[in-house]
Amino acid sequence: MAQDVCATRSEPSLSFLQGLILGQLSVVLLIAAFIKFFIFGEAPSAEETASIRATERRSRTLAHKKSLLSLRSAATQRQGSQPPALPALNKKKSSILRSNPPTLTIGSILDKTYYKVDSHQPESLDWFNVLIAQTIAQFRSDAQHDDAILTSLSKTLNGTSRPDFVDEIRVSELSLGEDFPIFSNCRIIPVDEDGLQFGAGKAFDPKQAAREGARLQARMDVDLSDMITLAVETKLLLNFPKRLSAVLPVALAVSVVRFSGTLSISFNPSNPSENTPTKMTFTFLDDYRLDFSIRSLLGSRSRLQDVPKIAQLVESRLHRWFDERCVEPRFQEIELPSMWPRKKNTRGGDEIIANIEQSINKAHGGAIAKEARQELDTETDGLRYRRRPVGDDTYSVSGSMPGSLPGIDMPT
Repeated sequence: MAQDVCATRSEPSLSFLQGLILGQLSVVLLIAAFIKFFIFGEAPSAEETASIRATERRSRTLAHKKSLLSLRSAATQRQGSQPPALPALNKKKSSILRSNPPTLTIGSILDKTYYKVDSHQPESLDWFNVLIAQTIAQFRSDAQHDDAILTSLSKTLNGTSRPDFVDEIRVSELSLGEDFPIFSNCRIIPVDEDGLQFGAGKAFDPKQAAREGARLQARMDVDLSDMITLAVETKLLLNFPKRLSAVLPVALAVSVVRFSGTLSISFNPSNPSENTPTKMTFTFLDDYRLDFSIRSLLGSRSRLQDVPKIAQLVESRLHRWFDERCVEPRFQEIELPSMWPRKKNTRGGDEIIANIEQSINKAHGGAIAKEARQELDTETDGLRYRRRPVGDDTYSVSGSMPGSLPGIDMPT
């Protein structure tokens, strides 16, 4: 009797309805936390963000310098363990060619230009600021002509790299600014082949610098306070489960408010044996400051304006883009053309007069052609209706020849 009784099954502590309610509440809490901390979360102050980025850049630069020093020490040890190289064979020099002048070293260049690295005061660059301002002003004028910069920006933004979930990007605002960068506090610093300051904290030794292949580097402070703005509008497309399931309008405006930093410029001389041209190298030190003003707008009806996290993501991306291209230890190299005078590069003289005459003819060519055409038409009309005197030609029109037209002379 007791064996026929089935064992009682243990029922779950939570029913299906309770589990459903608990799952819905957890999803709602996750969404609320995402909205509160991601969308409406307060962004850190600009000073705190700049300090964190400066610390990261400084640590990256120090790590790079330590790796360079370790590689140098390892290379020095390897050179010490290798056997000495055999002396080179003396080659007979030509007696026709004059002996080349001695190669100018850093010490001789500084002596001939009367520049003392240890005691020379930093220089102002007022004249250079004027030239840069004229160049930038001309660039802004050329960019506004025929909307050249707007066309090129639209082609770049809507190129092949645009993802499928982003609709066509339209430039809604573009401002190239009104102020100009100010360069100041220029000084010449000897650096080694890796761009590190040569003999930091020590007196400059020209002989040691020549032996170790040092070069001269110009460092100058740059400061720009302006409002350079680029604003775009597009739509985020949701193509799942079907095409255009949802569309989210997005508007973003990025403005460069201020930039301050230290620019380093140096020249790498050409090497005829390796067929390498002269190059200009420039980079920015890691102590720069770049401030942005970012505005955002999401949605069409219930709009979310100036979301802090979107501003942080865009600003972080822009800083990374700048750091990966021209902030030490990375740098930019520009090949310089030959400085030797060439005929094809000559301008001025008779060409100026020819250009002036061509511009005058181009400007007044329509009026001159119109006057010449009027004079030609007048002369043609006079010849058309002119008659020969009677008696000079037996076949002149006098009404006696049948089939002739009045006013037209028949050929003899």
